[in-house]
Amino acid sequence: MTNSIADLASADVVLATGTNTTENHPVLSSVVKRGVRRGTTRLIVVDPRRIDLCRFAEIWLRPRLGTDLAWINGLLNVIIAEKLFDDAFIRERTENFDAVRALAADYPPEKVEEITGIPAADMIRAARLYAGANRAAILYAMGITQHTHGTDNVKALANLAMATGNVGRPGTGINPLRGQNNVQGACDMGGLPNVFPGYQRVNDGQTRERFQAAWGAPLSPEVGLTATEMMDRLHDGQLKGLFILGENPLLSDADASHAEAALRHAEFLVVQDVFLTETAELAHVVLPAACWAEKDGTFTNTERRVSRVRKAVDAPGSARPDLEILLDLLDRFGIRQEARTASAVMDEISGLTPSYGGIRYDRLEKEGLQWPCPNATHPGTPILHIGRFSRGLGLFSAVGHREPDEAPSARYPFLLTTGRVLYQYHTGTMTRRCEGLDYMAPRCEVEIHPRDAADLGVRTGDDLNLASRRGRITAQALVTERVPPKTVFVPFHYVEAIVNRLTNPARDPIAKIPEFKVCAVSVQRAG
Repeated sequence: MTNSIADLASADVVLATGTNTTENHPVLSSVVKRGVRRGTTRLIVVDPRRIDLCRFAEIWLRPRLGTDLAWINGLLNVIIAEKLFDDAFIRERTENFDAVRALAADYPPEKVEEITGIPAADMIRAARLYAGANRAAILYAMGITQHTHGTDNVKALANLAMATGNVGRPGTGINPLRGQNNVQGACDMGGLPNVFPGYQRVNDGQTRERFQAAWGAPLSPEVGLTATEMMDRLHDGQLKGLFILGENPLLSDADASHAEAALRHAEFLVVQDVFLTETAELAHVVLPAACWAEKDGTFTNTERRVSRVRKAVDAPGSARPDLEILLDLLDRFGIRQEARTASAVMDEISGLTPSYGGIRYDRLEKEGLQWPCPNATHPGTPILHIGRFSRGLGLFSAVGHREPDEAPSARYPFLLTTGRVLYQYHTGTMTRRCEGLDYMAPRCEVEIHPRDAADLGVRTGDDLNLASRRGRITAQALVTERVPPKTVFVPFHYVEAIVNRLTNPARDPIAKIPEFKVCAVSVQRAG
């Protein structure tokens, strides 16, 4: 997030898109809902589903799945045509605005209505509300990124924020909401194929030399593979082994049948996890890991805040903290590390990662710090891009609408989108072992519009067969107007109905993220 969670309380307008915030980020959503109830925040929600957050929205835009670039450019069209943009901010702090101005001219509200299904009048109202605010913040999540054009979706939202000067001030910004407690920290620590910790590129010679000296081992200058690319190489036999830590791709990967086949092709598969997941059951070696309450360390959350995690109880059985397991493995590889405690690792991070330069355990005793925090006296950075962008000038990107990879057809007349429900989490590895949570959401349900249910002769509780070009599942119908006609929503938590057997592995060319949020399916009453 460019801004802090608490900072959302100072936003006059919040635009939430591609995020079912009340179910996926319930604590954060309370800040937005509280502002709406108090009358200090006006809310715009953009989502194909009637999510709970719509109850709090002044404006709800309901686009057709996969048409985000069209409606974002439509908002820009109105903002530019009505001269609602921040001319001074654009001139002083950005570049390439003329290219976006020319592109946006091709997206008048009437044309956008044809593409997205959003009424032109609602588009105009939303543009005026967002651009007319003194302080407007954007929230987004995987409903924006999990598309074949997900990277362009994010760039388009950046265009919207920069065009209105809503960056680098309280109550503004572009705020991606992370779906898990330490996703931000994993990325910060180099959990990407092209960077070391702190987003320092692996193909930069000086950077690589510093890490080689610290870690006592030669490091490759070659950019590695993404998770999706690894599965392809494993399936084709180009990759022989895989070490999976805390991930369950048998349920979470797009085209999960392909992922299962790839994992079964592995000559050597190691899984390190808290529980014996469906993926771990395929492993040649399982390394039992301690959970968050059984070890020391830090988490970096969605607002870039680094916080201490303190061991509360001992791990059961043979489970051990991840750090101990990894250090033992490195020792056996003959690469002994000097940093052997969580505190020492934090010191090493501080010395090698400029944005974490001032973050050490003694400063995290009472509260967290938000990076960048470059030195020991720096207070941390609640708001990014104050006065200038990290690259100097903010770059406008001219990104036009493209259709999703799959469209409905005679054989597959419905569109499927996926997501989470409040009482379950990710692949259910933890929540489905919790009796109370599983009682609240015990089975996979297919949200289907009443009109479609009537056409199929289906009632809530009936079994439905769903099929795509890649696989098929059976799950129970939930007849509801939360979804539009010819669209179904299925959560991905349930091993009994692995919805990712249906989803499309077509990827964004830059981020390599599959198009989880749109694919064509058939829907029939079981039997």
